[in-house]
Amino acid sequence: MNYLSTRGAGAGERHTFSEILLGGLAKDGGLYLPADYPRVTPDELTRWRTLPYADLAFEILSKFCDDIPADDLRALTGKTYTAATYCNVRDDESAAQITPLKTLGVEDGAPLSLLELSNGPTLAFKDMAMQLIGNLFEYALAKHGETLNILGATSGDTGSAAEYAMRGKKGIRVFMLSPYKKMSAFQTAQMYSLQDPNIFNLAVQGVFDDAQDIVKAVSNDHAFKAKYKIGTVNSINWARVVAQVVYYFKGYFAATKSNAERVSFTVPSGNFGNVCAGHIARMMGLPIEKLVVATNENDVLDEFFRTGIYRVRKAAETYHTSSPSMDISKASNFERFVYDLLGRDPARVLQLFRDVEEKGGFDLAASGDFARVKEFGFVSGSSSHDTRVDTIRDVFQRYDTMIDTHTADGVKVAREHLQPGIPMIVLETAQPIKFGETIREALLREPERPAAFSGLESLPQRFEVVPADAQRVKDFIVANTGE
Repeated sequence: MNYLSTRGAGAGERHTFSEILLGGLAKDGGLYLPADYPRVTPDELTRWRTLPYADLAFEILSKFCDDIPADDLRALTGKTYTAATYCNVRDDESAAQITPLKTLGVEDGAPLSLLELSNGPTLAFKDMAMQLIGNLFEYALAKHGETLNILGATSGDTGSAAEYAMRGKKGIRVFMLSPYKKMSAFQTAQMYSLQDPNIFNLAVQGVFDDAQDIVKAVSNDHAFKAKYKIGTVNSINWARVVAQVVYYFKGYFAATKSNAERVSFTVPSGNFGNVCAGHIARMMGLPIEKLVVATNENDVLDEFFRTGIYRVRKAAETYHTSSPSMDISKASNFERFVYDLLGRDPARVLQLFRDVEEKGGFDLAASGDFARVKEFGFVSGSSSHDTRVDTIRDVFQRYDTMIDTHTADGVKVAREHLQPGIPMIVLETAQPIKFGETIREALLREPERPAAFSGLESLPQRFEVVPADAQRVKDFIVANTGE
């Protein structure tokens, strides 16, 4: 399996999975994708239907990383996807399923379900990929006797998932940027309370996009990146995306009895990485009817899928909402989908994303390319604080199920795209405890708190406040690498 950049620099260049594992952006600023998507045969779908999660992950990842010995890859997925790791919320029996499917009920003739993805160490779906990334990184670094300084940006859940996956890992340091005072108290405490010497939290005076821009600026300084061995675990990292492909297959198998059936998935979306994994699963041959993109008030992606216009919001136009992990105005993974949408034309992709930087966006409505969005199965919708609260209340009253704010956005938008007889699976995003203020507003009660997280917010916190300045972040990295 070979990989290339969405922007086409070094035409003819191909990279292996291991070569791009520890990096993020390609040298030309593009994102890596397989030269061709592997296709899944009907026989493979049948054989995979009853596999445990770790074995399914091995089968799917094998199609994307053929340069890791099979025995090693099987050991890595087996080490990652264990009931012990994913038992923070569920009992041992359901934890063994890793991503249990919870059926809420039938609405408008369609079964409506939640795919539980937040039973891991930080109670967010990002644990599903990040725990594997931690083990892959440690494996690759040990094999070559190298070290890695991970630089990332988070609007909430990515940071804690990355830090919990990397804490104590040999040869790895984590420098995580987050928007100062823009995350929930629980999310903040999860990250800032970590005292591990290889974890560094930097609170950026700005919004998430400021932090993400710093990561991109540092990644584009190739000399600095090489000297200080900078890697990334943000959603632009290909290994994270491909790890997320696995649970689309698992969810499909849980919701169907035969490969002749089709399902739809609704995905709460900010950076587009999670739903991009669904797009890849569909390109591999998974029978997906619709991929429903659900946004909050920061509706950049919803606007594109409705109109063909991709318009990045300025910092002053980015709302601070009650589903903060989606408070993103520039979707980092969106370029991967645009590359496929444009027939894999890197020159056009390069020009469009130059337009994003120089003009603030682009318009595909008049080009004819936008019509292909329907061919890829994409539709969208958005939510607001009021509809979010109403959905949390409705799901709790109707189904005795407490959902977090982002999952509520997913359920709200999913209901707008139900089709009789087609199961609709909403990807659960996080546990309600992470967004307690809105849960209390909706339900007039405290959210359920897993015992392992009792007193989290009262723990001592270790972090440093920095301005939204790439050079200041570089200086901090230099001062704390000991190199």
